[in-house]
Amino acid sequence: MIGHPSLLPEARNDGPCATRRRTLAAALSALAAPHVARAQSPNDWITFRNRFVTDSGRVIDSGNQAVSHSEGQGWGLMFAAAHDDRDSFDLIRKWTRETLKRPQDNLHAWRYRPTATPHVDDPNNATDGDLYILWGLLMAAERWQHAPYRIEALTIAHDLMRVARRTVAGLAVLLPGVQGFDSPAGTVLNPSYIVLPAFAVLHRLLPQAGWSRIATDGLTLLRRARFGAWGLSPDWVRQPHRANLPLDLPERWPPRFSYDAVRVPLMLAWANHTTHPALIGAHHFWSDSRWTVPPAWVDLVTGSTAEYPAPPGMRAIAAFAAARIAGATEVQGLPSVNDSQDYYSASLTLLVRLACGMSGLRIG
Repeated sequence: MIGHPSLLPEARNDGPCATRRRTLAAALSALAAPHVARAQSPNDWITFRNRFVTDSGRVIDSGNQAVSHSEGQGWGLMFAAAHDDRDSFDLIRKWTRETLKRPQDNLHAWRYRPTATPHVDDPNNATDGDLYILWGLLMAAERWQHAPYRIEALTIAHDLMRVARRTVAGLAVLLPGVQGFDSPAGTVLNPSYIVLPAFAVLHRLLPQAGWSRIATDGLTLLRRARFGAWGLSPDWVRQPHRANLPLDLPERWPPRFSYDAVRVPLMLAWANHTTHPALIGAHHFWSDSRWTVPPAWVDLVTGSTAEYPAPPGMRAIAAFAAARIAGATEVQGLPSVNDSQDYYSASLTLLVRLACGMSGLRIG
């Protein structure tokens, strides 16, 4: 999370909707199978670990006052499992459990601030962080055949569905955090928290728990939540309580496709939804002839863009998305972790490399 905490029911009738459900169910089952892939970038993981992971297992957000997020802890677990680094995995897991785990459930506080007293000064969770933590645990359970990791992951999944799941305008969604996202004006959602590959893994393990509905309705939400000239996902979106009203952009955040929303095309490409309009829109934005290097963000209301280029991690997502859309077997020109100046860009780079491994794409 950036700066704030922010599968299918059995079809009873044939027809286009039922066909789409069966197609998605098959895609989810196929996606879930290879959720531990051979690491393609051992040197990048070592570099990332040396730069951003402390000896205690805390993953440091170097671009944000050295705070730590549940998101980063989850990514650290995923990267360590993917690179068969159990010592680092166990350190990250231990720090995460001891420092961020909430006492009232199996979710995690979204932020640790080393300059605050107490260091965890906001107990709210971040749903993306919890999803990445449980995904990392499931990867580790499969790689090292250690059942307690799987049990821990499934308890997190259970509590997400118990306390963060809502039905909003007819769609099953996960709130960005348990508290603070419902208001008289509507429910605020973060499109980048629709972590489709993780939903697929959970559907395989818990076929009756409703993760297919979360995935299906998430794809519908991503179709609706598109703004601006390219039809891009926003970092944050609000669904009014009345289903017939269009989604809008909440005033609390800049109305941008930027650091959160860039993960939407990553997850769509990872899940092989290569014709989804939110993925196609992002690809058209990144490949627009107006720039040699795409800008870091675009304002979805005014069309103004950042005066600085997208960092290497974003450009890695753009390259992966383009390869998936083209049906390529190789991704060319991916940056290394050393090309990134900060934790977040480096994390996106490693996520793309992990996605390539899970998707069977070579890195050129």
